[in-house]
Amino acid sequence: MADHTTTPGPRLLAGHSVHPLGLGCMGMSEFYGPSDDAESLTTLNAACDLGVQHFDSADTYGFGHNEELLGRFLRSLAPSQRDTLVVATKFGIVRQRGQYQRRIDNSPAYIRQACEASLRRLGVERIGLYYCHRRDAQVPLAEMVGALADLVREGKIAAIGLSEVSADSLRAAHAVHPIAAVQSEYSLWERGAEAEVLPAALSLGVAFVAYSPLGRSFLTDQPPAAQDLAADDFRRALPRLQGDAGAANQRLQQSVAAIAGRLDQPTAAVALAWLLQRQPHVLPIPGTRRAGHLRQNLAACHLVLPDAVLAELDHVFRAGQVAGARYPDAGWAGVETR
Repeated sequence: MADHTTTPGPRLLAGHSVHPLGLGCMGMSEFYGPSDDAESLTTLNAACDLGVQHFDSADTYGFGHNEELLGRFLRSLAPSQRDTLVVATKFGIVRQRGQYQRRIDNSPAYIRQACEASLRRLGVERIGLYYCHRRDAQVPLAEMVGALADLVREGKIAAIGLSEVSADSLRAAHAVHPIAAVQSEYSLWERGAEAEVLPAALSLGVAFVAYSPLGRSFLTDQPPAAQDLAADDFRRALPRLQGDAGAANQRLQQSVAAIAGRLDQPTAAVALAWLLQRQPHVLPIPGTRRAGHLRQNLAACHLVLPDAVLAELDHVFRAGQVAGARYPDAGWAGVETR
């Protein structure tokens, strides 16, 4: 079958033209087992040197540690370098140390308090992209977006984002104030966004930021086995890695790894290349703490998958093939998309 695709160029995000791949920074602070600040800073600098311009964080990652780490990285750059970056962070998830359970807070007072704290930790005067991390249904959407619009007018944030909201919420929020980006889980193994949220974002001109585009490392050459993960790695509780579901999903991983092997490419690069070629308005943010994995991910930007391979991947990961829920029960708090 003839190939009709080209390697991806820059994509628009919060008023900037940025490298198509960003860097999700969550694992540098929490949820994926032990991390090392020195190694993380090396990876952050390597990403910048390799052209990455989009860095994604949240106040809940490591209870502020992740933003502080990014602040250290930003201070090491020349002002001209910092000006080319979009640093995104989020508010709304409130947790206790040592616990995965959370409550959601979208109240205007909390939003302002959280924003001021994030500004201090990042060491910036304005946040490039500020997301509502999860929706609190008790707070009217217009009230929450209005509080964010106030922060835009005050120059504390440059653009507003929403995470894991429905297409209806995205449209309603965009009618109150322009929404720059919507962030949801999206990958070969989680394609739910294709039904409504992706088309809504495209029609509104809203960037779609895909988190966990490698299925929490499932779509790599070293997929995680729950029993082998660190005790504090939250993936140990993911239904998709447990029991019969884990075994079934392992067979899917073997299928994509076999395709990558035929192409002599890392599995991660193939999974990301599929996403970049299928969705021209999507900006994936694969997370990694290691510069070697970062380079494997970035190889996707130079990889053109033939149409036949795209179709094969679509078929392997068609609806209903991935087993198990994408979150444990506690992880669904504030999530509008199932």
